[in-house]
Amino acid sequence: MKTTLKLMSLILALTMFSCFNKKETEYANAEDIPVNREMIAELTSPPHVPTPVGRRKAKKLIVKMEILEKVGEMTDGVEYMYWTFGGTVPGSFIRTRVGDEVEFHLQNHPDNKLPHNIDMHAVTGPGGGAESSFVAPGHEKVFSFKTLNPGLYVYHCATAPVGMHIANGMYGLILVEPEGGLPPVDKEYYIMQGDFYTKGANGERGLQPFDMQKAVDEKADYVVFNGKVGALTGDNAITAKVGETVRLFVGNGGPGLVSSFHVIGEIFDRVHVEGGDLINENVQTTMIPAGGAAMVEFRVDVPGTFILVDHSIFRAFNKGALGMLKVEGEEDKKIYSGEIRDDIYLPEGPGIQEMPTTDELVASEIPAKSFEEQMEFGKNAYMQTCFACHQAEGQGIPNAFPPLANSDYLNADVNRAIGIVLHGKTGEITVNGKKYNSVMTRQMLSTDEIANVLTYVYNSWGNNKTVVTKEMVEKVKKSK
Repeated sequence: MKTTLKLMSLILALTMFSCFNKKETEYANAEDIPVNREMIAELTSPPHVPTPVGRRKAKKLIVKMEILEKVGEMTDGVEYMYWTFGGTVPGSFIRTRVGDEVEFHLQNHPDNKLPHNIDMHAVTGPGGGAESSFVAPGHEKVFSFKTLNPGLYVYHCATAPVGMHIANGMYGLILVEPEGGLPPVDKEYYIMQGDFYTKGANGERGLQPFDMQKAVDEKADYVVFNGKVGALTGDNAITAKVGETVRLFVGNGGPGLVSSFHVIGEIFDRVHVEGGDLINENVQTTMIPAGGAAMVEFRVDVPGTFILVDHSIFRAFNKGALGMLKVEGEEDKKIYSGEIRDDIYLPEGPGIQEMPTTDELVASEIPAKSFEEQMEFGKNAYMQTCFACHQAEGQGIPNAFPPLANSDYLNADVNRAIGIVLHGKTGEITVNGKKYNSVMTRQMLSTDEIANVLTYVYNSWGNNKTVVTKEMVEKVKKSK
């Protein structure tokens, strides 16, 4: 009898406990998930992301976002009037979970010139919130919504003309994690592609206004990650260590171009296609539509610099859609050996190729007014033109492309170096005691760009600090 009473008491207690601790998974619809208290959302600037939600309960999440119209640098010597959410392009990253009740405060800074609003693709409601958030300078609009669907979503301004507002940088990402959160990884980063249209050509100096006709024609002057050329290169590169897992939240603000996102030297283990539930595995390149997103995950197994690109490849090396993931750690020869040997290959017959030549120069003139500007413009030209063969620190590629760092060949004859950039070079040379026999094609650079890039090279990595002028380049060009 006592055993029976104890058993009944235990069942009653468990029943009462379950009533007061009802699991969220028992709710068939996300809109029925109750919120547990209130919290201020953590917002982050790219490439950083907020702390994962983990197993936290649904909250009333307060998001405060300020719109700022501000001048920023598109690339060296080129400025642009960006319209931003949170002061950056893309805008602040927002991290939520299914069942959150988001109270969104959209603030338009009083110094701004224009009204704006926000359309959030994670919102179920008219205009994705745009109809409730149209806000004039010096005002704030507040609206709320329930996060119903897990996924990675774009947000953007939807004030007319919509394309202009997006083209000026008004886009970002909001993540809605599933209950229990995403599986943990070692590193997470926020990357978003956008295409920009300027009155001046690519590289033309000064404050460049938006060009509506180029935008309508989808003839972008710049296609970039995180709002500018070089936002993810050099000191701005994202990092990881060998053995770590990496998750990239990748969006495409557009407004016009589709992204073919690729990491050179890596294979995506998992891709959340278009930011949703569908997972594709072992992916080389993933398509991200304008106004879309994807989550890509992979483990880094070997050290090195891995290049992030839009594989519509002229966008990467000529318009700016290029970033770097720098991985540190021990090499694993079983996975990647590096070069094993360098053999001589002498093809015969119609397969023999000649140096490509052209008399046309399409690069824009970028006159520098000072040594500092030459170094800035030269670095930009180097990263777009020379980086792939000669590497970020001028170290070259062993047995393939000679080093530019501490180069006796380079330092011995500046006019010879100018001539090689102007006319190309083929055949054997000796640099720092080692022989190289490769081809360098004629570079499609203007006179000013050649002066700038050679000044950057000569004043970097232990070289002899020669300053190359436009006149020096013109003299070598005429002497041919």
